Amino acid sequence: MGKHNDKVMYSPKDKIVEYIYVLLGAAVIAFGFNAFLFPNQVASGGVSGISTILHGLFGWNAGIVQYAFNIPLFISGVIILGKNFGFKSFIGTIALPFFVILFDDMNALTMNSLLAALFGGIVVGLGIGLVFKGKASTGGTDLLAQIITKYSGLTLGTSVLMIDGLIALSAAIVFDLEKGLYALIGLFVTTKTIDIVQLGFSQSKMVYIITNKQDEMRDAIYKEINRGVTKMPSFGGYTGEQRLMLMVVVYQTEFTKLKQIIKTVDATAFVIVSDAYEVLGEGFKRV
Repeated sequence: MGKHNDKVMYSPKDKIVEYIYVLLGAAVIAFGFNAFLFPNQVASGGVSGISTILHGLFGWNAGIVQYAFNIPLFISGVIILGKNFGFKSFIGTIALPFFVILFDDMNALTMNSLLAALFGGIVVGLGIGLVFKGKASTGGTDLLAQIITKYSGLTLGTSVLMIDGLIALSAAIVFDLEKGLYALIGLFVTTKTIDIVQLGFSQSKMVYIITNKQDEMRDAIYKEINRGVTKMPSFGGYTGEQRLMLMVVVYQTEFTKLKQIIKTVDATAFVIVSDAYEVLGEGFKRV
């Protein structure tokens, strides 16, 4: 028998698509930055937020400032963390400030700070999500957070929160308190938009059912909405009694029907419902 190869093979077409994602994502981030965040002094985290603050203090060009931070941080990340960040991440690190400079003369689409924080956060989050889909990053404070994590023992999430919190605080000091609050709004919206780009809107529900009528419940679900059911062992935390738990994934449009089936078969069933953001396999998206 031949040796099993655990490495995922990518075709040249896949690699080209990933580079397109990285470049397109960098361009979208730069557009959101120049059209919404920068002209309204919304410093919503990251190197772009630092460049906004430094422009406000000294009038420095935002794109040049981002180059001045991104390139040394990328090199430091490679040296200190000893990771192979990949050529695509280097492209992202270089491309983002390039597009910021390229779009430097564009007019702001709004001078309302709240609208700028909201729509700027959406556009920037969309761009970052596209870069992530290209399996890359745009460097910046994410690398700094990893370096801090290595030497401080803090979690990566705490390090990122600390850096972005300091940037928002700096915006409040350099500009005013409202600008700092708008920066936090922009940061929050960006984070949520990245999740949507990565995971998509939740179109499915994952339902866990604990019932004494497993067979009747399984048959009814299959017959009424043509969904398969998975049986999973579970143990009562208080009684220690072992019971089977049913797990089924349905589209949101099928969820109301599923609730009616559960109520009809066993009105005393214990049910847990959660969002399923991406479901691959038979009856859903292809792998």
